[in-house]
Amino acid sequence: MPAWSTLRKHQNRLIRKALEGSTFIAPTTSSAISALTGTDKALLALPAGYNDLGWMSDDGPQFSSNVDTSEVTSWGAVEPTRRDIVADVTTLEVQVQETNKQTIGLYTGVDMTAVIPDATSGEVAVTKPDRPPLRFYRVLTIGIDLDDAGEIYIARFLPRASVTDKGDQAFTNSDNPIGWPVTLTAYLDSTLGYSERFYFGGPGWSALLTAMGF
Repeated sequence: MPAWSTLRKHQNRLIRKALEGSTFIAPTTSSAISALTGTDKALLALPAGYNDLGWMSDDGPQFSSNVDTSEVTSWGAVEPTRRDIVADVTTLEVQVQETNKQTIGLYTGVDMTAVIPDATSGEVAVTKPDRPPLRFYRVLTIGIDLDDAGEIYIARFLPRASVTDKGDQAFTNSDNPIGWPVTLTAYLDSTLGYSERFYFGGPGWSALLTAMGF
């Protein structure tokens, strides 16, 4: 019998963290993300229309999955004899700290393309709609880690997402700035055929392919 030290295969090099990163949004008329890196393993430029939401809280982007199942129970069985997944919904919560055109639009549900600062004072007025329309966005979140061989990029792309919840906003002089917390829910993009896609790349990632089992 092999010793446990021989049988196990624990590799601390494969434990990933998102040391930093960003969440980008774009209108659904912008091109979808088809690749994250090029042949040189470096990040590709994003398609036109993608804008960085900017700094966010230390928690970073928070992804959640809500999976619902339908179960069949049978006479004499002590556990379900069939289980089907009937729902698998991804949500993304971001506690955005920057106040800019993108974050104001996400939080208020206003189409910011029509909002123009006053030509004299620079003042901007945004009116919350009585019944905000369901606006859809392309959303890309990139997390960056480091390895001896270089940067590792782990990204999640939602081709069609909308704001389905908003957090509280506080006007205070404490350690917390005025934020724009929103939760986005991913939906199926019927043209692309998916609601979410994961991307992994970078020079550090490429150097670990064999260790990860690829």
